[in-house]
Order: sequence, then C-alpha cells, then structure tokens
Amino acid sequence: MKLDQKTFSIETERLLLVPISLDYAPVIFGEFTDEITRYMYPITPKEITETEAFIKESMQKFEDGKDIVVAVLKKDSKEYVGNSGLHNIDTPTPELGIWIKKGAHGNGYGKEAVAGLKMWADSNLTYEYLKYPVVEENMPSRKIAESLGGEVFLISSQTFKNGKVFSLVDYRIYPPK
Repeated sequence: MKLDQKTFSIETERLLLVPISLDYAPVIFGEFTDEITRYMYPITPKEITETEAFIKESMQKFEDGKDIVVAVLKKDSKEYVGNSGLHNIDTPTPELGIWIKKGAHGNGYGKEAVAGLKMWADSNLTYEYLKYPVVEENMPSRKIAESLGGEVFLISSQTFKNGKVFSLVDYRIYPPK
C-alpha cells in the first residue's frame, strides 16, 4: 500500500493523527519517560538521538507501507498528546499501539486515537484481526482494547527491554462483519 506522509491524516472528534516527523522529536523525547514506558517493551531513551532514530525508522516504514506511526494532536490547538501506531499493515494481523503523555492521561485520548486507527484500518485494509498486546495490570490500556470489542486470545510472559517480566494479554480486535 502506498501512503503519502504529506497528505495522510485521520480526524476524530477531538484529535488529529498525523504521520510522525522529526519536528516532534523534542516533545517525544521529553514525554517518553520511565513512568510512561513502565508497561511498554521499549525503554526510555537516554539521548534525543535515540528518539530521532525511532522517528526516522517509523518514517521509512510508513514510506514502505509497513507501519503507520502518528503523532496524536488535539484538533483545536494542535497540542501534542502522544503517539499511536498501526504496525505490520502489510500482513493479515496488524498491531495497534498507543502511549499518551502523562499530562494528558484521563481524557480518553488513547481510546479515541486507537479507535481512529481502527476506523482507518476498517476502511483501507483487509485484515483478519488487529493485535493489541498489553501488560495484564495496565487496566487503562486493556479498557481501550475491550472498548473496541477486543477478545483475549492469549496470556503469556514476556521479558521487556528493561529486564522486567510481565504477564502480557494479547487481544484480537476483529473487522466489522
């Protein structure tokens, strides 16, 4: 699938999802803290160059039609609130992901952003199901999957980059019938 980073966007009621770019590197680096990453596979970057490398890789995967990684912005003010992604869009089982900055927690932005990506997938992809892996104790993220009709498929242990072992719940979110 050919995607255009210059014209791609997804609008929801309150949010605008736009392709990630190096313009967001400083804010991502500042907000992607140990507290945010505690339930995530990646670790907190030590240098902004690590954030820039992630962004460059994400942009290349977008260009290659493999991943969509977006900056999540408030539609009215364009304030950055986090990142979301739809990974492996060239497979029958793409994977959803989200993180929202600490100062924006509790507003439903994560749920709204992920719902926007699912809406886009429903209109633009042919998929068997969307994967949504989440640490078992991360209830806010689990509620996102469940709000989209996610069904628990597997619970397993996984060692994250920070060395912690977590119980990981793999949800499957199916396309509309």
